[in-house]
Amino acid sequence: MELFFLLLLIALMAGALGSGYPVAFALPGSAILTIGIAALSGYLFAGSTDAFFSHGGPSQWLSAGVTNFRGVYWEAERDTLIAIPLFVFMGIMLQRSKIAEDLLVTMAQLFGPIPGGLGISVVFVGALLAATTGIVGATVVAMGLISLPAMLRSNYSPSLATGTIAASGTLGQIIPPSIVLIILADQLASAVDQAGSLRQALYKESTGEITMPSDFAVTSTSAGEMFLGAFLPGLVLVGLYMLFIMGFAILNPKSAPAVRMEGKFDGAFLFKVVVTLVPPLALIFLVLGSIIAGVATVNQAGAIGAIGAMIMAGYRLREGEKGTYSPAILAILALLGLAVLLSFYDINIKRIQTSQDVTGVVLALIAVSLLLIAVFWSGWRTFKIQDTLRGVMVETAKTSSLVFIILLGAAMLTSAFRAFGGEELVKEFLQGLPGGFWMQFLIVMLVIFVLGFFLDFIEIAVVVVPIVAPILLADPSANVTAVWLGVMIGLNIQTSFLTPPFGFALFYLRGVAPATVKTIAMYKGVIAFILLQLLALGIVGFYPQLVNYLPNRSSLLSETAPPPQNPRLQYCLENYVADEFAKNGETILAAVKRAKALDLSYLPEDLREDLTESFEKAEASIGLMGEITAAEKAVAGAAGDYRPLHVLVRGIERDIRRVDTAIADLEVIVRRSGEGQIYSAERGERALARIEGLKEDRAVLAAKIPAEWEGTHATFAKIQTAENRARMTYRRNADDAYEPVVEAVNVIASTDALAALETDLRGLEQELQSLEPAAFVDRVTDVRALFGDVEGASDIRSGVNAARTAMRSSSPDKEKALASIREAIAEFEAAIVWRRRAQSELLPQLNAYSQAISDTIGLRGQPRLPRKQALYVAACNASHRDISLSF
Repeated sequence: MELFFLLLLIALMAGALGSGYPVAFALPGSAILTIGIAALSGYLFAGSTDAFFSHGGPSQWLSAGVTNFRGVYWEAERDTLIAIPLFVFMGIMLQRSKIAEDLLVTMAQLFGPIPGGLGISVVFVGALLAATTGIVGATVVAMGLISLPAMLRSNYSPSLATGTIAASGTLGQIIPPSIVLIILADQLASAVDQAGSLRQALYKESTGEITMPSDFAVTSTSAGEMFLGAFLPGLVLVGLYMLFIMGFAILNPKSAPAVRMEGKFDGAFLFKVVVTLVPPLALIFLVLGSIIAGVATVNQAGAIGAIGAMIMAGYRLREGEKGTYSPAILAILALLGLAVLLSFYDINIKRIQTSQDVTGVVLALIAVSLLLIAVFWSGWRTFKIQDTLRGVMVETAKTSSLVFIILLGAAMLTSAFRAFGGEELVKEFLQGLPGGFWMQFLIVMLVIFVLGFFLDFIEIAVVVVPIVAPILLADPSANVTAVWLGVMIGLNIQTSFLTPPFGFALFYLRGVAPATVKTIAMYKGVIAFILLQLLALGIVGFYPQLVNYLPNRSSLLSETAPPPQNPRLQYCLENYVADEFAKNGETILAAVKRAKALDLSYLPEDLREDLTESFEKAEASIGLMGEITAAEKAVAGAAGDYRPLHVLVRGIERDIRRVDTAIADLEVIVRRSGEGQIYSAERGERALARIEGLKEDRAVLAAKIPAEWEGTHATFAKIQTAENRARMTYRRNADDAYEPVVEAVNVIASTDALAALETDLRGLEQELQSLEPAAFVDRVTDVRALFGDVEGASDIRSGVNAARTAMRSSSPDKEKALASIREAIAEFEAAIVWRRRAQSELLPQLNAYSQAISDTIGLRGQPRLPRKQALYVAACNASHRDISLSF
């Protein structure tokens, strides 16, 4: 019966949407009606409202959607959705203030003389508007009103003209900042949590291990990472559009002729281009640059964009009047002033200590006040001129409310879908497909593409993604990142604006296109661009580095970058070290041998032994890395024969687990059936009979596991274990090879700091005689703390502490304290002797040695990855690595 109600849910939703019922109410309405009908049917026919739910009951699933939505929206770490109204405000403000119109006209004049130049200018402006507005409807309408008449007057093919405008208008869905990317990031954040649990359970069931290695975990994503990941694919799509238009113009010049500009390319025109182009580019730089640089979160960047758009609107709405640019100039001067102040002062009100700090804070307050004046001045202009601000605020409220209501309704629909076992059915269907992950992925992308013919991007993102994303992300055979999956879905969803019969970009353009442009011509025009979008989808699919590299680079070069010992980085770090050993192994080995020849005889025994052992381990590191390479090759060689058997058996085991789950659910029904129970006795009997059938199915499945599986698996597991052991051995060895060198360098480098404490140490002898015991204890405590701050002074500190202990007892022992102080002084004198010698003879050699091995053997011991290594690891981790044989 669960399947019946699942079909009813889908039928109700499809019928409501097909009838034109508002999406915001069709999604939750379908869920509420289906759950209510299922609960009533269960009460009437089975005596329980829970009877026709795969698990749980109607009250649980009716509240689940709202509860999940509130949990995601109000969770401190998932406040991404707050950025939506900010970016919507920015886009509508730029559109209402005619800045988008200025861009179109100016760029058309600039590119017009080139074959296909008008079309190229439309794509160029579409990309700029995408990076500033992100509102498809506004962009398509604006370009349709301004560019379409100009293109038709210039004898452009109606199909090419309309296709170019419609496709360029949809770039806002993939070029950041994009609302669809924000929504996808929000949906994928929840999907990653579910996928992580699924992968953890799969690892436990496959290996028997309770804890899964952290480098096998599913990587999450954020709106900022989605923006970075979509940046290069967006440029690829723009490039494909421009190349197509240019090629079309070359092959068929009559359909895309060059257009001579009326006027001259003189200084005045150049000034117009600069004034028109620079402010939007500056706004893009501020919004995206602040995210990429890690200066601002997505929400903060959205606020920057909203304020920047209002300042730009403030001067555009008063164009040609006196003082037009005054607020913008004031804002620029204030920002420049703040930048200068931040470079000269540490501006922090909580850390004011000197008069210079006070000066910096006061000047910063003045600059901020000027910026606020500029913002309020611009806001007043937009409020008074043409009632622009009110119109923008109303449209922003409408659009944002629509998005949030749809998100809430989709959360309820998804809960209903899960209530009737829909998620499990989808999972079973996808996992039962031949071809593994890539076949599952292709089917999902095909479904999304087809849904794009009928549904808007928001419905697809919030209904489909929560269901299929956890399944795809949990699969270890492709081990794709959430940001890559999100960008691929975003590129696919973008086609929903172009695909007939319900392509919204086509509707928007049809509304402003002249009657001479036939609808069939518009449909023909978008076909080429749909194919280009699919080509871009294929390029990004084959080259995941286009998506993953920038987020990885940004993360590894940021102030909050993970340390080199982070488990997720080790595979790529070891690849880098292996490459360096292959290229510069002899140079590194020569540095180690020079270090082994150093005279360490005068060092303390423990330091001498640690250094000697570290040099031995450094020399062994190259050989251990060779063992990793050999073990990796052995795994790769054995994987060819092992993989087909592994895939077969793991598939059978997955089916067995599915049968076991069904048996467990039926056993619950059997236990809870009978007189006075939830389920009737008849249903219990049917469940018992079904259990017997499932047990037979299970036995049949178990019999399909080949007899050679256990032996083959054990053999391959030994080879894998050998690789893991080789990696762990190298990591421990490398740490032991570098840490003593760092410690020795720090100890020797602190010689002057130690020498500076001589007076304090020797003065304790006299103070012991002149001070009262309590006062002496306080004094010796201070001296002890001073030696605690010096590297390698623990023996001296211990002597000082012994004197303190002797004087803290109920019967202070001055003789014992004096002996301890003199022992500490002797330790001090001996330490100064060997440290001074080491400072002049050994320290330069150790520094040179540390520098020679710091980017290979000592790489794990660095506080953070150096730039060169960070870029290598970012590129390495940008590719997807198959880890399925570890499951």
